[in-house]
Amino acid sequence: MNATKDFFMMLSQNKALNGAAKRWGLKLGAQSVVAGTTIEEMVESIRKLNAEGISATIDNLGEFVFEKEEALQAKQQILEVIDAIHQHQLDAHISLKPTQLGLDIDYKFCLENLRDIVAKAHDYTIFVNFDMEDHSHLQPSFDILEELHQDYDNIGTVIQAYFFRAEEDLEKFKNYRLRIVKGAYKEPAELAYQEKAEIDANYIQLIEYHLLHGKFTSIATHDHHVINHVLQFVKEHNIPNSQFEFQMLYGFRKDLQLELAKKGYNFCTYVPFGNDWYGYFMRRLAERPQNLNLVVRQTFNKKTNAMIGMGMGMFLLGRLSKGSAKG
Repeated sequence: MNATKDFFMMLSQNKALNGAAKRWGLKLGAQSVVAGTTIEEMVESIRKLNAEGISATIDNLGEFVFEKEEALQAKQQILEVIDAIHQHQLDAHISLKPTQLGLDIDYKFCLENLRDIVAKAHDYTIFVNFDMEDHSHLQPSFDILEELHQDYDNIGTVIQAYFFRAEEDLEKFKNYRLRIVKGAYKEPAELAYQEKAEIDANYIQLIEYHLLHGKFTSIATHDHHVINHVLQFVKEHNIPNSQFEFQMLYGFRKDLQLELAKKGYNFCTYVPFGNDWYGYFMRRLAERPQNLNLVVRQTFNKKTNAMIGMGMGMFLLGRLSKGSAKG
């Protein structure tokens, strides 16, 4: 399990494979997990979801930006997405990563970029969710969230269940709208649970606590066991449907998404769009390798398989090299 996660995390960080993915784009079959490369294509994808009673949270793909020009371009694109949501009256909101808006460049620069986005979204009563990234970006992202919350109430964030600090963060931000996830990055053992059973147990505990004490809970999972547990829990505790929603990724478990929406539960699909899809997708596989089985038939073709095969070879060579060095 850990080796599989390491493999996909290694792939997500490989610049050569990421560059190849951008060049090949949707020819790789990424259209099944990415809602287009343009705002127009994304809008059409969300209209189809909305027609099925499903809302959307939109991710303009990109992260770990180290040039101000690139961060400003990302900000402009997100502002245009907000305009599109308003113009087309989409049932949708924004998800963004602070590193795409310059967190690795300068804290204040990132803060002001995010302020511009949140302010415009606030004018249109559109919610903005701050996606959480790896541990090195965790605290500064929370700091920005708190600064902006002094002036705006249309923001929320993500709690990652694999962190030891997750319970403390959940308590601190319980009056925010929160998305609760297991976690998708490879984190050190001194900061995060490493075993699936421990992560799963903490995940359920966090969900239950926020359902009982929090503002609004977005339960992000493809696991029907977790979903069934939540449905039983809300029934036993008389928690109204208006207090929570289920979330899944675009292109994953479509039948289950439709089933939950038709039963009257709030359902939100995480909709990524743009050319920078490769790292996002590989982390989804690292987070839960079973995701591979959910999309492999519709997503992968010969070029995708070639990329993963090349990545696997690099991964194995790296492990062999480490073994030789230890010997």
